[in-house]
Amino acid sequence: MSKLRVNSFSISIDGYGAGPDQDLENPLGVGGLALHAWVFGTKTFQKLHPEAGASSGEPPREGVDDDFVARGFENVGAWILGRNMFGPIRGPWTDDEWRGWWGENPPYHVPVFVLTHHARASITMEGGTTFHFVTDGIHAALKRATEAARGKDVRLGGGAATVRQYLAAGLVDELHLVISPVILGRGEHLLAGIDTVSLGYACTEHVTSSHATHVVLTKQSARSATATG
Repeated sequence: MSKLRVNSFSISIDGYGAGPDQDLENPLGVGGLALHAWVFGTKTFQKLHPEAGASSGEPPREGVDDDFVARGFENVGAWILGRNMFGPIRGPWTDDEWRGWWGENPPYHVPVFVLTHHARASITMEGGTTFHFVTDGIHAALKRATEAARGKDVRLGGGAATVRQYLAAGLVDELHLVISPVILGRGEHLLAGIDTVSLGYACTEHVTSSHATHVVLTKQSARSATATG
Protein backbone atom coordinates (compact mmCIF):
# COMPACT_ATOMS: atom_id res chain seq x y z
CA MET A 1 0.00 0.00 0.00
CA SER A 2 1.26 3.46 -0.87
CA LYS A 3 2.34 5.51 2.14
CA LEU A 4 2.54 9.26 2.68
CA ARG A 5 6.00 10.02 4.09
CA VAL A 6 7.91 13.00 5.37
CA ASN A 7 11.67 12.47 5.12
CA SER A 8 14.65 14.51 6.28
CA PHE A 9 12.53 17.35 7.68
CA SER A 10 14.89 19.49 9.74
CA ILE A 11 13.77 21.27 12.89
CA SER A 12 15.60 23.32 15.49
CA ILE A 13 16.07 22.28 19.11
CA ASP A 14 13.13 24.56 19.95
CA GLY A 15 10.93 22.94 17.31
CA TYR A 16 10.95 25.36 14.38
CA GLY A 17 10.94 24.05 10.81
CA ALA A 18 11.77 27.45 9.30
CA GLY A 19 13.05 30.75 10.56
CA PRO A 20 11.17 34.08 10.62
CA ASP A 21 10.86 36.61 7.79
CA GLN A 22 10.96 34.30 4.77
CA ASP A 23 11.65 36.07 1.46
CA LEU A 24 13.59 35.61 -1.76
CA GLU A 25 16.89 36.21 0.02
CA ASN A 26 15.94 33.95 2.94
CA PRO A 27 13.63 31.25 1.52
CA LEU A 28 13.95 29.25 4.75
CA GLY A 29 13.62 32.31 6.96
CA VAL A 30 16.37 34.12 8.84
CA GLY A 31 18.69 31.45 10.26
CA GLY A 32 16.71 28.65 8.61
CA LEU A 33 19.53 27.46 6.36
CA ALA A 34 21.47 26.32 9.45
CA LEU A 35 18.79 23.68 10.07
CA HIS A 36 20.05 21.80 7.02
CA ALA A 37 23.79 21.97 7.61
CA TRP A 38 23.76 18.25 8.47
CA VAL A 39 22.72 17.27 4.94
CA PHE A 40 25.02 19.37 2.73
CA GLY A 41 28.11 17.21 3.11
CA THR A 42 26.40 13.87 2.61
CA LYS A 43 27.20 11.68 -0.38
CA THR A 44 23.58 11.52 -1.53
CA PHE A 45 23.05 15.29 -1.37
CA GLN A 46 26.25 16.01 -3.25
CA LYS A 47 25.29 13.48 -5.91
CA LEU A 48 22.02 15.35 -6.40
CA HIS A 49 23.74 18.75 -6.21
CA PRO A 50 27.32 18.34 -7.53
CA GLU A 51 27.95 22.08 -7.24
CA ALA A 52 27.60 21.79 -3.43
CA GLY A 53 30.39 19.26 -3.23
CA ALA A 54 32.64 21.28 -5.49
CA SER A 55 32.21 24.41 -3.36
CA SER A 56 32.80 22.63 -0.04
CA GLY A 57 36.14 21.15 -1.04
CA GLU A 58 35.48 18.17 1.27
CA PRO A 59 34.91 14.52 0.32
CA PRO A 60 31.26 13.35 0.47
CA ARG A 61 30.26 12.09 3.89
CA GLU A 62 28.77 8.63 4.40
CA GLY A 63 27.25 7.14 7.57
CA VAL A 64 24.05 7.80 9.50
CA ASP A 65 23.11 11.12 7.92
CA ASP A 66 23.73 9.90 4.39
CA ASP A 67 21.77 6.71 5.05
CA PHE A 68 18.70 8.73 6.04
CA VAL A 69 18.98 11.05 3.05
CA ALA A 70 19.20 8.07 0.69
CA ARG A 71 16.22 6.38 2.35
CA GLY A 72 14.14 9.45 1.62
CA PHE A 73 14.39 8.85 -2.12
CA GLU A 74 13.67 5.11 -2.05
CA ASN A 75 10.33 3.91 -3.46
CA VAL A 76 9.01 7.44 -4.06
CA GLY A 77 6.59 7.75 -6.97
CA ALA A 78 5.34 11.32 -6.42
CA TRP A 79 5.85 14.38 -4.20
CA ILE A 80 3.56 16.96 -2.61
CA LEU A 81 4.85 20.48 -1.89
CA GLY A 82 3.38 23.59 -0.38
CA ARG A 83 3.53 26.62 -2.64
CA ASN A 84 6.32 28.25 -0.60
CA MET A 85 8.51 25.23 -1.35
CA PHE A 86 8.06 25.87 -5.07
CA GLY A 87 8.88 29.57 -5.00
CA PRO A 88 8.62 32.97 -3.31
CA ILE A 89 5.75 34.33 -5.43
CA ARG A 90 2.47 35.08 -3.61
CA GLY A 91 -1.03 35.59 -4.97
CA PRO A 92 -2.05 34.97 -8.59
CA TRP A 93 0.61 33.78 -11.03
CA THR A 94 1.36 36.92 -13.02
CA ASP A 95 3.49 35.05 -15.58
CA ASP A 96 5.08 31.65 -16.19
CA GLU A 97 8.67 32.79 -15.73
CA TRP A 98 9.19 31.22 -12.28
CA ARG A 99 9.77 27.46 -12.66
CA GLY A 100 11.04 26.53 -9.18
CA TRP A 101 14.19 26.92 -7.11
CA TRP A 102 16.18 24.12 -8.78
CA GLY A 103 16.80 25.08 -12.40
CA GLU A 104 15.64 23.07 -15.40
CA ASN A 105 16.44 19.66 -13.89
CA PRO A 106 14.91 19.52 -10.36
CA PRO A 107 15.93 16.68 -8.02
CA TYR A 108 12.49 15.01 -7.94
CA HIS A 109 12.34 13.06 -11.25
CA VAL A 110 8.69 12.13 -10.64
CA PRO A 111 5.36 14.04 -10.68
CA VAL A 112 5.20 16.83 -8.07
CA PHE A 113 1.89 18.27 -6.84
CA VAL A 114 2.09 21.86 -5.59
CA LEU A 115 -0.65 23.14 -3.27
CA THR A 116 -1.86 26.61 -4.26
CA HIS A 117 -4.99 28.78 -4.29
CA HIS A 118 -4.29 29.95 -7.83
CA ALA A 119 -4.53 27.77 -10.93
CA ARG A 120 -1.57 27.34 -13.24
CA ALA A 121 -0.83 24.97 -16.13
CA SER A 122 1.47 22.03 -15.41
CA ILE A 123 5.19 22.47 -16.10
CA THR A 124 7.26 19.65 -17.59
CA MET A 125 10.93 19.86 -16.62
CA GLU A 126 14.04 17.88 -17.52
CA GLY A 127 14.75 14.56 -15.82
CA GLY A 128 11.16 13.36 -15.45
CA THR A 129 9.83 16.05 -13.11
CA THR A 130 6.42 17.56 -13.88
CA PHE A 131 4.92 20.19 -11.57
CA HIS A 132 1.13 20.05 -11.24
CA PHE A 133 -0.70 22.82 -9.37
CA VAL A 134 -3.58 21.72 -7.14
CA THR A 135 -6.18 24.27 -6.03
CA ASP A 136 -8.72 22.05 -4.26
CA GLY A 137 -6.92 21.15 -1.05
CA ILE A 138 -4.72 18.59 0.65
CA HIS A 139 -6.99 15.57 0.10
CA ALA A 140 -7.26 16.22 -3.62
CA ALA A 141 -3.48 16.61 -3.87
CA LEU A 142 -2.96 13.32 -2.01
CA LYS A 143 -5.46 11.52 -4.23
CA ARG A 144 -3.75 12.73 -7.40
CA ALA A 145 -0.26 12.04 -6.04
CA THR A 146 -1.21 8.52 -4.92
CA GLU A 147 -2.59 7.75 -8.37
CA ALA A 148 0.52 9.15 -10.05
CA ALA A 149 2.81 7.15 -7.73
CA ARG A 150 1.38 3.87 -9.09
CA GLY A 151 1.84 1.87 -5.92
CA LYS A 152 4.99 3.62 -4.72
CA ASP A 153 5.02 6.03 -1.78
CA VAL A 154 4.23 9.74 -1.85
CA ARG A 155 6.77 12.03 -0.22
CA LEU A 156 5.52 15.20 1.46
CA GLY A 157 8.26 17.79 1.09
CA GLY A 158 6.92 20.66 3.20
CA GLY A 159 7.07 23.41 4.19
CA ALA A 160 6.13 23.37 7.84
CA ALA A 161 2.58 24.65 7.36
CA THR A 162 1.85 21.97 4.74
CA VAL A 163 3.24 19.18 6.92
CA ARG A 164 1.15 20.47 9.83
CA GLN A 165 -2.04 20.28 7.73
CA TYR A 166 -1.41 16.68 6.74
CA LEU A 167 -0.35 15.70 10.27
CA ALA A 168 -3.42 17.29 11.87
CA ALA A 169 -5.59 15.35 9.43
CA GLY A 170 -3.83 12.10 10.41
CA LEU A 171 -2.73 11.47 6.83
CA VAL A 172 1.04 11.11 7.32
CA ASP A 173 2.12 7.48 7.73
CA GLU A 174 5.75 8.15 8.59
CA LEU A 175 7.50 11.32 9.76
CA HIS A 176 11.31 11.51 9.80
CA LEU A 177 12.49 14.54 11.76
CA VAL A 178 16.08 15.71 11.95
CA ILE A 179 16.79 17.75 15.07
CA SER A 180 19.64 20.12 14.27
CA PRO A 181 21.78 21.69 17.04
CA VAL A 182 20.34 25.12 16.27
CA ILE A 183 18.07 27.46 18.25
CA LEU A 184 15.90 29.83 16.19
CA GLY A 185 13.62 31.40 18.82
CA ARG A 186 11.03 32.38 16.20
CA GLY A 187 9.65 31.07 12.93
CA GLU A 188 7.29 28.27 11.89
CA HIS A 189 6.80 25.74 14.67
CA LEU A 190 6.12 22.24 13.39
CA LEU A 191 4.26 20.36 16.14
CA ALA A 192 2.76 23.04 18.40
CA GLY A 193 -0.91 22.28 19.05
CA ILE A 194 -0.80 18.90 17.26
CA ASP A 195 -1.59 15.94 19.56
CA THR A 196 0.57 13.32 17.88
CA VAL A 197 -0.24 10.70 20.53
CA SER A 198 -4.00 10.96 20.05
CA LEU A 199 -3.46 10.84 16.30
CA GLY A 200 -1.72 7.48 16.72
CA TYR A 201 1.93 8.38 16.22
CA ALA A 202 4.74 6.68 18.12
CA CYS A 203 8.52 6.97 17.98
CA THR A 204 9.82 3.90 16.16
CA GLU A 205 13.44 4.91 15.55
CA HIS A 206 15.99 7.37 16.90
CA VAL A 207 19.63 7.63 15.89
CA THR A 208 22.23 10.29 16.63
CA SER A 209 25.12 11.37 14.43
CA SER A 210 27.78 13.97 15.14
CA HIS A 211 25.69 16.49 13.16
CA ALA A 212 22.06 15.84 14.16
CA THR A 213 19.53 13.54 15.83
CA HIS A 214 17.19 11.51 13.62
CA VAL A 215 13.73 10.59 14.93
CA VAL A 216 11.10 8.58 13.05
CA LEU A 217 7.43 8.78 14.07
CA THR A 218 5.13 6.13 12.62
CA LYS A 219 1.35 6.15 12.61
CA GLN A 220 0.26 2.99 14.36
CA SER A 221 -3.40 2.92 13.29
CA ALA A 222 -4.41 2.39 9.67
CA ARG A 223 -4.96 5.53 7.68
CA SER A 224 -8.55 5.77 6.57
CA ALA A 225 -9.90 7.39 3.43
CA THR A 226 -6.56 9.00 2.63
CA ALA A 227 -7.21 9.60 -0.99
CA THR A 228 -10.93 10.17 -0.97
CA GLY A 229 -11.11 13.25 1.24
